[in-house]
Amino acid sequence: MERPLGVATRGTTNPNRLRRVDNWIVETCGDALRAAADPLVVDLGYGATPVTPVELRARLAAGVRADVRVVGLEIDPVRVAAARPAADPPGLTFARGGFELAGLRPALVRAFNVLRQYDESEVADAWHTVTGRLAPGGLLVEGTCDELGRLGSWVLLDATGPRTLTLSAKLTTLESPATLAERLPKALIHRNVPGERIHDLIEALEQAWRSAAGYAPFGPRQRWLRTVEAVKESGWPIQDSSRTWRHGYLTLPWPAVSPR
Repeated sequence: MERPLGVATRGTTNPNRLRRVDNWIVETCGDALRAAADPLVVDLGYGATPVTPVELRARLAAGVRADVRVVGLEIDPVRVAAARPAADPPGLTFARGGFELAGLRPALVRAFNVLRQYDESEVADAWHTVTGRLAPGGLLVEGTCDELGRLGSWVLLDATGPRTLTLSAKLTTLESPATLAERLPKALIHRNVPGERIHDLIEALEQAWRSAAGYAPFGPRQRWLRTVEAVKESGWPIQDSSRTWRHGYLTLPWPAVSPR
């Protein structure tokens, strides 16, 4: 096995912290996993406890294909040893590894709250290292979220690079779209300044949210839907449909938000 690449994360995690991104993966990446010759998934940097890979395996097995195999990778050997009692081979195993993916060739990698501790200048190399080790047609979902998983964002990448950015919010607890800026992925969090596309997007969402205040009596979902509709009408290339938006997801092509 190659020497693990990267450094250990803080390791903080919580049950259901990644439920929203897992549900999005089932919906958005499910076809790619169903078509994969080997439905191997890596949960990269799962943290101090194995709860997130356990949950990921259960959600993918129920929503995509029963024979999915999830491997939790951690650089810290103590965390790997602590996780092994939760293993359920061949569907769920744990091993030591980093961005080199321990020599595996997965169809999908989920890397959450891993790059937050890195410098922005290191993101592109990390992306390139991981995507270069994917199976043909493989995908990387890299992002971050708050401690309870209510706010988050992630980038979907393949071997050619980043494809989309998704913003995610639990609408019943959303105070305003501006709070999403706190949980942007590392590639964008320092770009939320005037002159950058992501700043323009957050500003457009916030202005539309304020304009949609009249929808507040009908609940946060209706206010959010009107906000997204207004931003799309203003020219932003928002993907998907109201069926997805109503669950608090908002996806755009990467070029619409990439750093200038």
